[in-house]
Amino acid sequence: MFQKIDDYRWLIPKSYKQGMRIDGLVYANEEMIKHIEKDQTKDQVANVATLPGLVGRSLAMPDAHQGYGFCIGGVAAADINEGIVSAGGVGFDINCGVRLLASPFIENDLKPKLEQLLNQLFRDIPCGTGRSGMLDVTKAELDNVLENGASWAVDHGYGKAEDLAHIEEYGKIPGADASLVSKRAKERGHNQLGTLGSGNHFLEIQIVTEIYDEETARNFGLHKNQMTVLVHSGSRGLGHQVCTDYLDTMQDAMKKYGINVVDRQLACVPIKSKEGHDYLSAMAAAANFAFANRQMITHWTREAFQRILGNGNLKIVYDVCHNIAKFEDHEVYPESFGVNGSKKRVLVHRKGATRAFPKGHPALPKELQEYGQPVLIPGSMGTCSYVLVGTEQAMKETFGS
Repeated sequence: MFQKIDDYRWLIPKSYKQGMRIDGLVYANEEMIKHIEKDQTKDQVANVATLPGLVGRSLAMPDAHQGYGFCIGGVAAADINEGIVSAGGVGFDINCGVRLLASPFIENDLKPKLEQLLNQLFRDIPCGTGRSGMLDVTKAELDNVLENGASWAVDHGYGKAEDLAHIEEYGKIPGADASLVSKRAKERGHNQLGTLGSGNHFLEIQIVTEIYDEETARNFGLHKNQMTVLVHSGSRGLGHQVCTDYLDTMQDAMKKYGINVVDRQLACVPIKSKEGHDYLSAMAAAANFAFANRQMITHWTREAFQRILGNGNLKIVYDVCHNIAKFEDHEVYPESFGVNGSKKRVLVHRKGATRAFPKGHPALPKELQEYGQPVLIPGSMGTCSYVLVGTEQAMKETFGS
């Protein structure tokens, strides 16, 4: 049962399903709602709303669709003292994310050598299930990657120091602990740095076809007819194994904490519990692996451009996660948006949803303070991708998502 609020917001009231503690809210137009009603998305949004300690609303972003436990496009924020963390609320590909690189070339520069460039990229950046990369790190080095993320890659010559300011969390999620990542997870990840993976992951050469806000685009380093590169990849087999390991841990631990869930895929534990701490530390480590992975893909993409076109000066517009749980400060509005809000420290789960912070937010680097965070919406290997910018409205309604 959806209650239409306006053309783009649809309420799922607490009365929809027994046990819901907060309302659900779906962002979609009429056409999207027709698709959403064909799968389990609505019920998954409602199921998330039954979890203990959540604040605000259980959210689904545009283009939401059925996932594991949480829908893809799901956002949920938990009070850090009363709330839970759910591995299913992050997903199997921890810090699956997108990175946009702006090149100094326009379409006509690239056309004569496009086939050569693509061949070079295919040689340098492995893709496909189980593919290993050009680098096989030692156990000690892998632990370093897990705890330092993109900065490890930059320190080892895979990029520039200025790259880090254009990565969410500067490419390093705090609190990562490599010792809490299983041996099996490390075995799956040690030779997969610098690889795309399979499924919907890709590296795509794109052209800027439309600009809607000239000033902001200029600030982001984008202009019409410019050639760009979009990288969509995550934490590979390592992240998948971390999720698998801790889903088992959470399912075993729930009884101890008196937690019952309406769907076993929503297995969760209190944020303050040992299991919660351990998962968040291992998740951060897997997220850092993904940041390092995209950094190395960036390095080899730059090398390919340099080799074929004579200029590898590709600048990072931004790199943002869309499978993550992070501690953030937000105004929480219990009833109406913008009314009677209170500042809370919360753990925001974003699954198939991306952070979208506005101008002036302290998490953003100096050069983005005036305009806000670039928000990257990838196409599906052939359809258009979009660059948006974070707004205050997102902070009020969707925990900056």
